[in-house]
Amino acid sequence: MSELPDLYPGFAAHWIDTQAGKIFARAHGAGPALLLLHGFGETHVAWRRIAPALVDRFSVVVMDLRGYGWSAAPDSEKGEAYAKREMADDVVKVMAALGHVQFALAGHDRGARVGFRLALDHPGRLTKLALLNIAPVDDAFGAGDLQRMGRAKLLSMDAPRPEELISLDPQGFLDDALQSSTKEKSLDVFGAAALAHYRSAFNEPSRIHAFCEDFRAGATIDRELTLADKAAGKKLNVPTLVLYGETSFPAGGPSLADAWRDWGDGVVTESVDSGLYLMEEAPEATRDALDRFL
Repeated sequence: MSELPDLYPGFAAHWIDTQAGKIFARAHGAGPALLLLHGFGETHVAWRRIAPALVDRFSVVVMDLRGYGWSAAPDSEKGEAYAKREMADDVVKVMAALGHVQFALAGHDRGARVGFRLALDHPGRLTKLALLNIAPVDDAFGAGDLQRMGRAKLLSMDAPRPEELISLDPQGFLDDALQSSTKEKSLDVFGAAALAHYRSAFNEPSRIHAFCEDFRAGATIDRELTLADKAAGKKLNVPTLVLYGETSFPAGGPSLADAWRDWGDGVVTESVDSGLYLMEEAPEATRDALDRFL
């Protein structure tokens, strides 16, 4: 940790006890609470270009999801410890420990799935919800990014085959995942300092297993819960912004707005000129969209 650059000067560091072990978070600011969650391949560092601009209006918290960054990576089989319901419970405990019973949440990719599950499982906990670059269920949108969907399919395969393949070249796998999902197909948008954080957090067997378990949960436990909630008519009862990169959900594909409309009248969609990694590729546009919504 000490060898990596500090990308959040002024933010206090916290390791908070949860059922998963210690979850790492950084916090700074004043005002209503706002939690920012990262996606696959990244850590809390993903929000470094946005979080500091929000501390004048919000008590901002950035945290590493279980299995990612400096948070604990609990043992798991068949995705059980990485179901988004479990990860959402981590969020509730972290925010309560920091003094926030209610809070706004903006989550990207895997973090957005945690936020979505938290909103459904803990009605009244969230004041606003921003979901970056996800569809409610991915099936209809797979044709829009075959490479990304193929990677998700690999990660969700039964252990230990994905772990073995990734372990042959962890940095190569991570770099390809990051680069191929950007609009420009380049690692330059991330910068050397952030890449050092992401590579450090990825290059360890228990972490690689955790990432795979995250996707196994996504393909089974999380999917089943989402479909059951939809069949039961469950809705998001919090104002929700779905923000997405235009090349991740191209205009010629299925309608993301239609997919989210089923989850409530308070869900609105907006796009930015970006690929998957909005906070890295288009930080100003992403920040402006979140600022207007929040």
